[in-house]
Order: sequence, then C-alpha cells, then structure tokens
Amino acid sequence: MKKISLILISMLMCNIMIAQTAKSVLDKIAATISSRTGVTANFKISNVQNGGISGTISVKGKKFYATTSQANVWFDGKTQWTYMKNNNEVNVNTPGENELQAINPYNFINIYKSGFTYSMKTTGSNYEVHLKATNSKRSIQEMYIYANKTTYVPSQIKMRQGNKWSTISISGLKRSALNDNMFRFNPKSYPNVEIIDLR
Repeated sequence: MKKISLILISMLMCNIMIAQTAKSVLDKIAATISSRTGVTANFKISNVQNGGISGTISVKGKKFYATTSQANVWFDGKTQWTYMKNNNEVNVNTPGENELQAINPYNFINIYKSGFTYSMKTTGSNYEVHLKATNSKRSIQEMYIYANKTTYVPSQIKMRQGNKWSTISISGLKRSALNDNMFRFNPKSYPNVEIIDLR
C-alpha cells in the first residue's frame, strides 16, 4: 500500500512538473512574439469552412492589424474594424475571444494563461504544447502549439472549436517598430467606404 502511494505521488509530481515546463515554454513563446515595439509575420489559416486564408499580420501587445485578399482588420485592444474589400464597407464591433481567434493567429498569447491544462513533448526541432480547456463552454476547447526549441518562434497552431479544427501556419516572423496608429482604422484613407457600427 505504501509503495502504491509513493508511485501515485511520484506520478502526480511528474505531471505537475510537465505542466510547469509546458507553461514556461508558452511563456517564452509569448515573450518572443509580444515585443513592446511589435512583430510582423505571414500566416495561413486553413479549416473546412473557408478552405484557406493567407495574409500578413502585425502584432503589438493585444493590438493587431491583419490583411488578406478579402479583408483588412484593425484591432486596437478594444475595438475592431473589418474592411470588406468586395463590398467597400467597414464593420465596427467589440469582438469576443472566438472572433479574435478567427483572424488573429497570435491571440493564444492572451488566453493560454488561465483555463487550460498543459502537456508537452518534442517533435524534431520543435516543442509541441497541448492545451485543453478546463471549462466545456469555452469557445476554444483544445490547442496544439508548435515552436522552435531554440528560438521559441511558433510555426503552427492547431485549435478545436466545438468539433471543428483550424490550422494556422506562421512564417517570416520579424520584430518591427510599429506605430499605435497602425491598429486603428483611418476613415481618411477610405473616403467612400460605408461604415457599419455593430457595437
């Protein structure tokens, strides 16, 4: 009985250490991409619903600006402006976690810190961190984050919302000095656009 208790305690301690290690890797990934001055990267989001969307993204803290062939999206940390190129209109809203994750591949750096359990393994030159939501009502139920073991730069994020998976591939990450004005829609740059306020 004493032996079984020791084995169970050892297993529990091992699981805690793995979770702490995975959390520290996530912290280092987040630090790599949450530069105070900002970062830019190329991305491609693939899922069953939209096939594939690719573009570029600039991130500074919680703010981001993303551009694809279909739309430009600005987010200043509170308000989101989405310019739909095919109908020349801008939708303005205050997005939730689900909406942010759909367009910002780096949103995980703001949500992983609470409400998830962690596990981790290495695959080649990458860490593979697996996150599972502790609340079944959370919009993102599961994530896999792949990042280089040396640089902590993420290359791919897989996430499950309900029973649907999306894959985000990331490349060409570089630090840039980004002005805060970049993350807010400027109506002077789009004089004939129709603005639809959904807040």
